[in-house]
Amino acid sequence: MFYRVIAVFVAFVFLAACDSTTPQNALGSRKISASDRVAAPAVRADFMDTTGSFDLAQQKGKVVVVNFWASYCAPCRTEAPELEKVYAATQASGVVFVGINVHDQRDPAKAFLADIKPTYGSVFDPSASIAQDFAVPPNSIPATLVIDRAGRIAAVIRMQVDQKLLEPIVRDLLAEQA
Repeated sequence: MFYRVIAVFVAFVFLAACDSTTPQNALGSRKISASDRVAAPAVRADFMDTTGSFDLAQQKGKVVVVNFWASYCAPCRTEAPELEKVYAATQASGVVFVGINVHDQRDPAKAFLADIKPTYGSVFDPSASIAQDFAVPPNSIPATLVIDRAGRIAAVIRMQVDQKLLEPIVRDLLAEQA
């Protein structure tokens, strides 16, 4: 039994070390080189907290930050002010933010928005079909993806974000040509 425990521990350390040498994955985030980027899936949905709708295809030429969240997600609540800081700092440069509420009921989602008061819109995705299109598993929220000016996925962050992590990614993408 003792040797089995040691073997499992060694395997765990080995597997953890495999990923820790890759800086782009060290914190659960990955910036994708321009040559490796793929087109973001289509997103067309009505805003749940404001009037109007969001269509990702209409955002070509802009950097878009897509944040997947749920009302029951404590890290989502914690990161909300950080997302708002990045939005406030980059909005004048034409950056677009959209929240995607997943696996939730409308009333708790609306209460969450009323509490955190984001200045950008969120869409309702109770079946998580938009999340699935972006390859965001249900147990992987919060998750934030950044879309470049050409409509391609340029960064994937599968953890709670803060301004220090997200804003440099957004600014780097703003500096790129489409």
